[in-house]
Amino acid sequence: MQFAVWPGTQQSWADILEVARHAELTGWDRVYVADHFMSNDDEAAGPMLECWAVVTALAAAVPRVGIGTLVCGNTYRHPAILANQAAAADVISGGRVILGLGAGWQQNEHDKYGIELYSVGERLDRFAEACAIVRSLSTQERTTFHGEHYQLTDAPMEPKPVGPFPLLVGGGGEKRTLRVAAEHAQEWNVWSTPEIFAHKSGVLDGHCQDLGRDPSEIHRSTQALLFLSDDQAFLDRMRGMDMPMPTLIGTPSELVDVVGAYRDAGVDELIVPDFTIGTGTQRTDILDRFKEEVAIHFG
Repeated sequence: MQFAVWPGTQQSWADILEVARHAELTGWDRVYVADHFMSNDDEAAGPMLECWAVVTALAAAVPRVGIGTLVCGNTYRHPAILANQAAAADVISGGRVILGLGAGWQQNEHDKYGIELYSVGERLDRFAEACAIVRSLSTQERTTFHGEHYQLTDAPMEPKPVGPFPLLVGGGGEKRTLRVAAEHAQEWNVWSTPEIFAHKSGVLDGHCQDLGRDPSEIHRSTQALLFLSDDQAFLDRMRGMDMPMPTLIGTPSELVDVVGAYRDAGVDELIVPDFTIGTGTQRTDILDRFKEEVAIHFG
């Protein structure tokens, strides 16, 4: 398995850079950045650094690790513009960018910026076309595409990415999103428990079979909120809470079993957000404990 860190963009650039450099120095495989402009609540308050500015800065400032997006919202990222942004960042990084793309979902940022969110069906139609465009621009000398929602005519994209970069499709919708992943993606990501991941990975395999694609070609990743501690009272309290996302809760030895279940479910890469592990030395200490006492068993 591979292991990655996901620093939240609500924090300062100095803190993001600290996490990314620490991950690079201590053997993590990748660093991911979310693509949102505001928090997902009624106030939509607080700072949030723009995704591609952060990705490009990390590409220049942090060596070795892959740098990816989890995931860009297609509703506010025209695929031709996005492909050019990602290609430039990939060149700056020397070929380490992973372009994560999703259909878009966060209502408040669309409302406040006056960007249409569209119906679920139209979002997915646009998303499928966008994935085809990104792949073509990154691999073909010229792209002509006449879809229902996007039209490109003899469109160049130079320079090309070094890779070309992997296209990561984010989402777990079983009828449309996973079929788009089977058709266009080199990577797929979803928030999940081991049980959910195993089920959705099987659905992805089915779409690959229908399309005549080898399922092993698709790198598969997931993430969960981390609560690592030796304090059983704290862990019990976390287990008793209604969490909005899947969680990793336990002592290092307990988490070895949990990560093993993810591995057995077919996870190639486990991503650890830093949202729940504090800041400064507390954060780096927890990342180090996870890497040295949990991840080491799956290298």
